[in-house]
Amino acid sequence: MITIVDYGAGNLRSVENTLARTGASYKITRDPEAVRAADKLILPGVGHFGQMMRALDALGLREALLEKARSGAPFLGICLGLQAMFETSAEAPEERGLALFPGRVERFPEDARVPHMGWNE
Repeated sequence: MITIVDYGAGNLRSVENTLARTGASYKITRDPEAVRAADKLILPGVGHFGQMMRALDALGLREALLEKARSGAPFLGICLGLQAMFETSAEAPEERGLALFPGRVERFPEDARVPHMGWNE
């Protein structure tokens, strides 16, 4: 079973719809013990790096996520969820990430051509 981590601001509905369409078994949780018991994890994310990390800490999810990731269980971070796997972010340099990967998430340079997905004006 796949466990989707709900920290209060992730794009849960899109992940849930995708998994339902594929017929995958999943559950959504904010419970650290459910994260520790998960077979596979998805950490979706939307918003601000600092707010996400503070929410994970407030819910007691940081340590549970780290334990599960270090156990070798499949762990997918989507959007901000992937950024959270790094040590820190330029968006909120005072906040620690999960530090599963070394490095700091940086913004693309202003003149960089980058793909755009999502809302437009």
